Amino acid sequence: MADSRRFIVRQGDAATAVVVRTDGRISVGDESEAFTVLPIAAGDYLVTQGAHAWRVAVAGPPDARWVSARGTTVCVDVQPEGQSGAPRRVAATGGLSAPMPGTVIEIAVAPGQRVQAGDVLLKLEAMKMELPIRAPRDGVVSAVHCAPGQLVQPGPPLVELA
Repeated sequence: MADSRRFIVRQGDAATAVVVRTDGRISVGDESEAFTVLPIAAGDYLVTQGAHAWRVAVAGPPDARWVSARGTTVCVDVQPEGQSGAPRRVAATGGLSAPMPGTVIEIAVAPGQRVQAGDVLLKLEAMKMELPIRAPRDGVVSAVHCAPGQLVQPGPPLVELA
């Protein structure tokens, strides 16, 4: 596909090829099935495939997008094909920070609590989306540095895992 843009989208250990075609359609995985993506507003899109249509909200930096569709919100890493990405949001100390400015709406853990990879630690609200912050690995919560209702910024750790 000449002039198409190719990306690798990763969520956890799963990697999926995405091709943005020159006609504007997007192929995910199997290139024979393409989606049409129409922008509605900043970060808000209408996605169609055949007779099916749904709204998708997208937020965050270009290499780490929060994507919300059909009641599910996930964070995906997006890199041009052939480039490798650096891990984010998990500092060397085990701290997890917000991917974008948001408001803490729920804290699901307490210090001393054992968690497994994928467990929801807290939920943020940003850009009218609910963003679950999940444990990247098994561990024990060593500290919680936020409270419900608090406005948080990217960078400072919200939850630390040991």
